[in-house]
Amino acid sequence: MKHLQIALWGVLPYLVLVLFVAGSAWRYRYDRFGLTTRSTQLHESRLLGVGGPVFHFGLLFVVAGHVVGMLVPESVTNALRLPESVYRENALVAGGAAGLAAVAGLGILLWRRLRVPAVRRTTSRGDRLLYPVLATVLLAGLWTTLAGAATGSYDYRLGVSVWFRSLFVLDPDVPAMAHAPFAFQFHTALGMLLFALWPFSRLVHAFAAPLGYLVRPYIVYRSRGASAGVGAGRGVAR
Repeated sequence: MKHLQIALWGVLPYLVLVLFVAGSAWRYRYDRFGLTTRSTQLHESRLLGVGGPVFHFGLLFVVAGHVVGMLVPESVTNALRLPESVYRENALVAGGAAGLAAVAGLGILLWRRLRVPAVRRTTSRGDRLLYPVLATVLLAGLWTTLAGAATGSYDYRLGVSVWFRSLFVLDPDVPAMAHAPFAFQFHTALGMLLFALWPFSRLVHAFAAPLGYLVRPYIVYRSRGASAGVGAGRGVAR
């Protein structure tokens, strides 16, 4: 049993990291034009216009909550005089709302994919593996957030977070994770599976987000109409 725990929480995270980095580099090198969501907006836009933003914004806040919860030690919030009760209430309200939004958005997108024939036909074998994993990860995370924050029976910042931070110093605290409740272990294991699948699924489109669009210089354009003056039609656009 001890060897299994070491393999799961001491070795597997690094193997997943290597697969994630190497797979992403391979995908960028040999399939750069494949870094896309394979948009199906032309087939159906109403449900996509609702489910897409709800899912992505919910997921963004879920990730932000994980970054704060996993990387910020309890000693820091204590030094900032943030009561533990306030921290738990914030985790319950903000984390729960973000998790519910991500689950609801994904549910709308999955319903759309199942109910719209044209969209259903674009579903690949990789999608059939990815979507159940992603849905289970979100549901398991939502359960640990709501149950853990509501009952206070387990402080993940003294267990799971300690294990996670120990990975960065190449000295995995395996007992910290091995003694965590099964729900947290299940959520973490599925999270590693999701990152292992990431480079080989449509999730890789996150690396192709057009962030440069936000800081690119404005483009000045002018009308070519014969009746327009020299300065007519001048405007700016990104």
